[in-house]
Amino acid sequence: MPNPNRNNLAIYDDVASDWWSADIRWVRTLKNLVPGRLNWFKKHIDWAGKSVLDVGCAGGFMAEAIAENGANVTGIDPAESAIAAARSHAEGQNFSIRYDVGVGESLPYPDGAFDAVVCVDVLEHVADLKKVISEIARVLKPGGMFLFDTINRNPLARFVTITMAEDILHLLPQGTLDPDMYIKPVELFSAFDQAGLIIGATTGLGPRGLNSKGDLIFGALPFKAVMYMGVASKQGD
Repeated sequence: MPNPNRNNLAIYDDVASDWWSADIRWVRTLKNLVPGRLNWFKKHIDWAGKSVLDVGCAGGFMAEAIAENGANVTGIDPAESAIAAARSHAEGQNFSIRYDVGVGESLPYPDGAFDAVVCVDVLEHVADLKKVISEIARVLKPGGMFLFDTINRNPLARFVTITMAEDILHLLPQGTLDPDMYIKPVELFSAFDQAGLIIGATTGLGPRGLNSKGDLIFGALPFKAVMYMGVASKQGD
């Protein structure tokens, strides 16, 4: 049962003006996750020339990284101020990224609009997981790819992400995550199957060291007990 005192999505609008400033540690942590994800995703997709939707893009960290790799990117997020920050930063970097305000349960795009959909730091926050997965499958072209990550639901994941990351290390604001909304792989892959997505490679995701600021850097890991990421493809016609 979701906890009304958790899954606080207002934090993304609250820090939108400082999203790209590197002044807020937890926002830097989110940015530091991008290279580790991207390096693994690039083993499974060539971004160049692809039409890509970033669902839950927030202030645009992942969207810009994908655009830098040659994709034509659209980002969508319910946080209006974060979307405004994303638009402003993309314009300043000469990225022609389209940004929309909206939710994953009702994507405002036609069927088969994208070669790939990316969804990171998102699935453990959504109100209706099966509806989001269904919508992602709908907007993918046949044979298109879904690239994702989320948090596993078990006592270890709860300890690492809540007790350590929120309460002790303050890598995230308290109340950001709701462990009751974490997703076991078997549950996620069942939703994929119902939506016509075929699961492909998966791996763990987590800390791999520290950078010069003392912030964590991230990458693929062999164990999936806390965070896991993967790829899936839409069944062809």
